[in-house]
Amino acid sequence: MGLRTFAAAATALLATTVVAQNVSNAQTSLTFLYQNNLNASDDANHIGAILLDSMSYNSGAAACAAIGESLLTAAAIRNHSMDFVHLLAYEGYTGKCERGQWFFIQGGIVAVSPQGPWRPTALSFPQIPFYGNFELPVLCTQSSTGNNPYNSAASASNELTIASSGNTFVGFRNQKSFRFLGIPYANPPARFQYSTVYNRTGQTIQATTYGADCAQAYDPTSQEQCLFLNIQTPYIPKAGSNYGLKPVLFSIHGGGFTGGNGGAGSGLDSGNLASREDIVGVEINYRLSTLGFLAIPGTPIQGNFGIGDQITALRWVRENIAAFGGDPNHITIIGESAGAGSVRALLGSPEVIGDNLIVGGVAQSNLGGGVTLGLSGDYGTTYSSYLTVDQSYAVAGQQIFAAVGCNQSDINAQIACLETVPALTIQNLPTVARYVVQDGTIVNTEQLDVSNNNGSTAHVNVIFGTTADDGASFSTYPQGNYTTEAQVISAALGITPYYANAIINSGLFPLYNTGNLTLDAFNVSQRVATDKTFRCIDEATTYAGATSGAFKSAYYYTITRTYEGYDPNNLGASGLSQGPTEPGYPYGDPELPYFRLHGSDLGFTYGNQFPLRDANDLKATQLITAYYGAFAKTGNPNPNPQYLQVRGYTNTTQGVQQSGPWFPVNSQTGPTKQLDFPSPTVQFPDLAQCAFLNYSINYYFQPNHP
Repeated sequence: MGLRTFAAAATALLATTVVAQNVSNAQTSLTFLYQNNLNASDDANHIGAILLDSMSYNSGAAACAAIGESLLTAAAIRNHSMDFVHLLAYEGYTGKCERGQWFFIQGGIVAVSPQGPWRPTALSFPQIPFYGNFELPVLCTQSSTGNNPYNSAASASNELTIASSGNTFVGFRNQKSFRFLGIPYANPPARFQYSTVYNRTGQTIQATTYGADCAQAYDPTSQEQCLFLNIQTPYIPKAGSNYGLKPVLFSIHGGGFTGGNGGAGSGLDSGNLASREDIVGVEINYRLSTLGFLAIPGTPIQGNFGIGDQITALRWVRENIAAFGGDPNHITIIGESAGAGSVRALLGSPEVIGDNLIVGGVAQSNLGGGVTLGLSGDYGTTYSSYLTVDQSYAVAGQQIFAAVGCNQSDINAQIACLETVPALTIQNLPTVARYVVQDGTIVNTEQLDVSNNNGSTAHVNVIFGTTADDGASFSTYPQGNYTTEAQVISAALGITPYYANAIINSGLFPLYNTGNLTLDAFNVSQRVATDKTFRCIDEATTYAGATSGAFKSAYYYTITRTYEGYDPNNLGASGLSQGPTEPGYPYGDPELPYFRLHGSDLGFTYGNQFPLRDANDLKATQLITAYYGAFAKTGNPNPNPQYLQVRGYTNTTQGVQQSGPWFPVNSQTGPTKQLDFPSPTVQFPDLAQCAFLNYSINYYFQPNHP
């Protein structure tokens, strides 16, 4: 039954130590128990608990009080019996306690009665003579009710304090996880200098509110000193212990390297994902725009300060995350858009590879470019094909100096002048530096080299993929009266009618005839933009990296269920970014046509999708988070069926069974997943279209053609 007898005097001393030091994990770990079904509208119907290590009954009551809680009651457990059946059985599954373990609760004991291999069936409340001379794990109440980043706040009753690297961190908990916000991970760097890991000691760090966003245009509250990270965790180990550490998912925000943040508004909050999948989530800020990417030939200002910040954050996590329940040797990076571009850069960075900082990477909607359609360049290409320092400076160098009046003849005097200009003045200039460059240290190749396994690319497991209509956000929705398809495509893609007709004549991008010529032709142009800017390069990357051995394994997806992403064309007003609004579907009908826009997958990735449009929205987010959770744990996105069973994730079990396995890429055709509910296995989308676009660069779109 898991009974372990210890001296009563020792357990009394335990409780005294917990209170006296006011460090919540001084003598016990804290495990957050919450049966998170990812349905925010249902959260009021669930309660959680905090599980403490084995101790005497009296010590347990004192330890609960030390974190502002009390022993959980039998009545509360009975009212939420199925939740606790799975929560407590899962602790046995992980090995944290024994199968059939007894737990102290208010005035008694609770246990889970197992039936078969990890098939929990019922709770029991054993009656035994109670003398307080044995020890059991303890279940405390969990009274915080904030269920999302916006309504969660620290208070005297939910704060907790832990220690790491000679510092004390004050965090808090909401309904679903322990939260530590606004942690400084770097020493405040001087302008245009690389960051270093925070090394002050003896500090009490109030990690209860977000740190400042990094300086960026149009945000007057953003600041230059901004290198903070956030942590959401379901587990705080006993101080000094490395037992039971969880895999870490390290999220890098997008925003074109000119905007964004790792805070509440980023869509990257990992509280739900950490709770649902039993992992630790980390989100970071990093320097942006000119302050993060200025590169000047012949000077120490070699660019990539923002990418360097990401590496500094990874090193801070390596040194500190164990105190927050994370495994420092099992970090998977994930990013969307420019965050995916960051993942791509980090996968090829000697700094990351040499220090073995990561075990995997997920690139969501990486901008690859590579197909110019008769233009002089492609916006997406700049995120995956790295300029030299000279090239970056030619695009965003003297233009910046001139705009702020730093017109001295000597470059060092110009730099000294620029260092005195207010951060937001620099970031709001019409020309800014935003390019990852070949600086020779952080990045030393023109592109991520996936041609062979020669050590220039991190030999780890990866996932690449896109939303179904990523390119819609990067095409102009034409305004005005148009009479031909070619006119609309020309306007949407910024190309001449000749190139537009080449696309039409290929027959590979058919016009969907809804009766709205502009909308139908825009749908053609966004398909072209999706392929040329996102899909083709990422399919090629995973295929090449998988077959060459550069990656340990490579998986690919297209997500076909999304909700309201980056939409500069304001298509959402007509229901084109979530499905048409109609009776029974106040938030849109996802079964009717809509554009799966750039960034619109994050709610499903992190389990933060709300509102839910239909039953499959919930099932899809449960399934998709399971894929990413499994990948963070094992490098394989296929969830363990036994894990799903013991956790009671019946919808996900159904989805996995209906979807079939997610196989790694192993040929020119894939295979790949179409993420939805269910998530069928398909071939790489638009292979013929990608072949056409690549061929067209060498034929249709050469200068000798009109």
